[in-house]
Amino acid sequence: MHDAALFVLNKDKKLKKIISSVGECDIKIISNPFEALVEAIITQQISDAAGKSVSLKFKNLFGKKYPAPSDVIKLSKHEIKSIGLSRMKAEYIFDLSQMIVDKKLDLQIFKKMSNENIISELTKVRGIGRWTAEMYLIFALGRMDVFPLGDLGLINGIKKLYNLENPSTDELLTITNNWIPYRTIGTWYIWRGVKNFQFV
Repeated sequence: MHDAALFVLNKDKKLKKIISSVGECDIKIISNPFEALVEAIITQQISDAAGKSVSLKFKNLFGKKYPAPSDVIKLSKHEIKSIGLSRMKAEYIFDLSQMIVDKKLDLQIFKKMSNENIISELTKVRGIGRWTAEMYLIFALGRMDVFPLGDLGLINGIKKLYNLENPSTDELLTITNNWIPYRTIGTWYIWRGVKNFQFV
């Protein structure tokens, strides 16, 4: 994490405790945009451990190399579902792959677009809501100023760290707007704090 982000985030005394405890920020970027989007769909509303397990099984359906959309549509939706996905998620992944093959969706165009424009485009795709699009911004495009308000783990972490029982959206934004333009990094530290139970 570069000095500018550290300078901004350490102004928040409660977050500073997490940063000191966790250490260097290490957000893993997925270079394959299709893989990043499939991963985001797989991990919707399930635990981190369950998501990793299903993601590995999905990859193993195709051997060592991560599949291209053209590989995915060669399978039936039932075969995709067989790795532990819900019927709906299997359909989302199949339909996403078909859209890319049919050139109805080009993930490469997102690199130069604004966060909100990317979210607007991705949420037109069946099975992709705002949270999934935000995960794509973070883990595929490496955008540094994303705050996924719909992430339950993040919100629960903020509640614990700031001793809030039932914060309003405005209260959450008041806290996290102080992290601008590094809300992604602040979010990562909250996630890591939840995972390691490092709240004081």
